[in-house]
Amino acid sequence: MTFIDKLAWICLKEKKVLGARSQGRDVYYLPGGKRELGENDHEALIREIQEELSVFLKPETLKLIHVMRGQAHGKAPGVQVQLTCYTGDWAGELHPSAEIEAIEWLSFQDRSRCSETMQIMLDWLKNQKLID
Repeated sequence: MTFIDKLAWICLKEKKVLGARSQGRDVYYLPGGKRELGENDHEALIREIQEELSVFLKPETLKLIHVMRGQAHGKAPGVQVQLTCYTGDWAGELHPSAEIEAIEWLSFQDRSRCSETMQIMLDWLKNQKLID
């Protein structure tokens, strides 16, 4: 089995989670991305979120919340994505940047508009009573 190793930011507000949609894509996913050579989780996540959402994650607030796997959206069956998910505070104003076309605060009811891995995370967040 092939898997893609990614980091994700779980940003919660008023019992909703922040989702991002890339240009030309039809589903929302968790903001984040892959590590570059030599980066640790925090460095990579801070860089990715700054590139995608124009905000700075405060490193001292980053906390591992969950690690999960699911089918990678738009990839061949069996290609899995592993998401190492962190929460953390940020500074700045959220707005889409780089390849991100839209961001939205999503609830469990938005599940059908999300990638499979985001759906798995929505299930987990709902079970933890972190989203409605």
